[in-house]
Amino acid sequence: MPLDGDITVLLDAARDGDRGALDRVLSALYQELHGMARRQLAGQQHGHTLDATALVHEAYLKLVGRGNGSAQFDDRAHFFAYAASAMRSVIVDYARQRLAQKRGGDLHRVTELPENIEGGLSLDEDMLGLDTALNRLTAVDPRLTQVVELRYFAGLSELEIAALLQRSERSVRRDWQKARMFLLASLKEPADG
Repeated sequence: MPLDGDITVLLDAARDGDRGALDRVLSALYQELHGMARRQLAGQQHGHTLDATALVHEAYLKLVGRGNGSAQFDDRAHFFAYAASAMRSVIVDYARQRLAQKRGGDLHRVTELPENIEGGLSLDEDMLGLDTALNRLTAVDPRLTQVVELRYFAGLSELEIAALLQRSERSVRRDWQKARMFLLASLKEPADG
């Protein structure tokens, strides 16, 4: 695993527009990103065209495609927050495409949000319902959404999230519980439309 100082130097260079530095960051952190993707996709039925490698590659394209073409990451935590957000976006896009092909895009309500993601969420109505609820949560408190993205889409533990965000594990746990309660309530509301 690369040293945090080395990653920070590369992130600084990437922030200044050095695309090669971003490529080196992604290369250095590839195994961690691949592990995040594997955890997210765990328990999915066979036959999905989205696997961990494809998820990492699609997330990479979203990372390098943000803004004016150069990614802006302040530090390792910021990078992983963006990576988690990019993975969320890829998974939601995949779920939407899959539903459109499968059933014409019907959206059903989800009424359960598991405490942990060991088995993954199904890449269908569950994911789209969660995405809608997360968008509502972002409007209320973006920090809570970041905790959910790091936990669900990055597959990080509360301890890992606390270290990345430089916060206490206890405060991350409280944020997770608040976010979970909000999302559960939001998922039980009737779908818009």
